[in-house]
Amino acid sequence: MIRWLLHKMTRQFEARYQYNGDYMHEVYDISTSAGIRLSLLPLLSQYRGPNVDIWAGAALASTLDGDCGPCAQLIVDMALEAGANAEHLAHCVQGDPASAETVGLGFRFAQAAINDHIEANDLREEIIAGYGKEASVSAAFTAATSRAYPVLKRALGKGSACTALNIGNLQNVRVATAA
Repeated sequence: MIRWLLHKMTRQFEARYQYNGDYMHEVYDISTSAGIRLSLLPLLSQYRGPNVDIWAGAALASTLDGDCGPCAQLIVDMALEAGANAEHLAHCVQGDPASAETVGLGFRFAQAAINDHIEANDLREEIIAGYGKEASVSAAFTAATSRAYPVLKRALGKGSACTALNIGNLQNVRVATAA
């Protein structure tokens, strides 16, 4: 019964976001126990706190750290659905988070935290000063966990090549690559 429910919820998720969740279905079929654990990951990665832009930026940076294909497109779609600014998301994708206001702040924080840069402390303090401690917790959760999905997909042999992203009315936005 639990396995059936996991599959059903994933099919609904796939339809809502036009996302291929084959790797999730595979996990459920291999181990219901593992599937339950996978289904709980959004409790951390989707915790948006009081500011969707901070969350969106952090989720995008974390996901791009692990992938620039379907998982990144999924985060963009979820962020837009939650009310994030498409142009600010595009600035981040194109490597210009400084021009992306609050989305950029979340993005830069996640990048700094992931890469163990001292700047993460100052950015966390900026988030707290402007949006509160709960926003910093949201950014920390998503920075740590959003990249888990693309890494898991690759580890299960379901990874995808990088693609240009569609961000609202902005089509084929190229992902900036690290120099």
